[in-house]
Amino acid sequence: MSMADGEQPRNAGSRNVSDAPDARGAQDAPGDVTDAQESDAARRRRRAQFLRELHEAKQLRDRVQPRRARAARMRQQMRMRTFRW
Repeated sequence: MSMADGEQPRNAGSRNVSDAPDARGAQDAPGDVTDAQESDAARRRRRAQFLRELHEAKQLRDRVQPRRARAARMRQQMRMRTFRW
């Protein structure tokens, strides 16, 4: 899967690339608590978005590969049966 020159990755639009320098700059400024809190909130928003997309991708994979999904469920059940508290 190689991309042609000038092509963007598919998920590049979902992330705010400009947030990363702001987050670092907010931590460098002494006493700017509000900027640090905003960057922390932005990080949590990006993480939540990433986890939503990851969950959606796993559901899609399970739908298009039902045999593999069933085998994974069976392995998980076996792990849970043999787990000792």
